[in-house]
Amino acid sequence: MSDIPAAFSDPPRKSKVSKFKWVSIVGIPLAAILFQVYVPRFFTYLAYLEMPLLVTVYFSLMRRSPPFGVLLGMCIGLAQDSLSNHPLGMFGIVKTLVGYFAASVSQRFETNNAVLRLVLAFFFFFFHQFFYWVLARALLGEAVSFEPLQTLVLAVLNAAVAVPLFHILDRLKVTD
Repeated sequence: MSDIPAAFSDPPRKSKVSKFKWVSIVGIPLAAILFQVYVPRFFTYLAYLEMPLLVTVYFSLMRRSPPFGVLLGMCIGLAQDSLSNHPLGMFGIVKTLVGYFAASVSQRFETNNAVLRLVLAFFFFFFHQFFYWVLARALLGEAVSFEPLQTLVLAVLNAAVAVPLFHILDRLKVTD
């Protein structure tokens, strides 16, 4: 008899890859980017929401494919860069990494759990902000400030928005 418990010796189970219509994969990120650019101009208290990031995390988690996560993150990030006053490529690089890591995490864990989605949204928001700060200092030489406490609060707020948003986006899945 083996000394390894059955839970550790079984191969990881394959989770179902979610499929979406191409209109959803293009339209929802576009709507999120437009939300990010235009809504804070009218409602300044919504400027903390990082909707393109949340959409990148959601689709990367649901598709469970690192190459898809990389391409989605890159496209969303570059589109966001082109409509913002930030240097071109900064959001592209950061969201590419977020897409890759979110898709990689989804291959290991079942990501349909609301608590896990909350934790992942929190983590990826903090990662996004921290890595943007690192890139701005390293690549651009800008003295951008990083406020950990403020970032933690904003991460909690974005995670709180992510759970119902992800639930709404779940309804757009294509069933086989």
